[in-house]
Amino acid sequence: MFDLIHDPLKDLREFFHDQSEALQNAAVLLGGQPALRCVHALMDDLATQPSITRRMKSNFVRLQAMLTLDEVHDMDRIEAALFAAIDPASPIVEEICLLSDQLDELLQPTLSEGYEVNSPALV
Repeated sequence: MFDLIHDPLKDLREFFHDQSEALQNAAVLLGGQPALRCVHALMDDLATQPSITRRMKSNFVRLQAMLTLDEVHDMDRIEAALFAAIDPASPIVEEICLLSDQLDELLQPTLSEGYEVNSPALV
């Protein structure tokens, strides 16, 4: 009769579609080209994968860590240098915080399924 299709990635697809430019800008500002490649890989995967994959989960963890500034205190990482160049009063800071909160809310059900990443790989 009716075929009801459940898309487990619907909300993440919509978020990445609606916020693609902001996510890419935040990635470049906070993580440089490696982070931008991570966002592009997620965008590609969200466009083609019917459900979440291990690679996608790994990249989501990496993106979430970047947006929450997990690595900015390690002076050996590019994130520390890029973060130091951002003016704390810049409007981009608030936008990054909002992106981080929204992504965190969307990822909680996905990443709470016992998935652990020892060393998240980009792309």
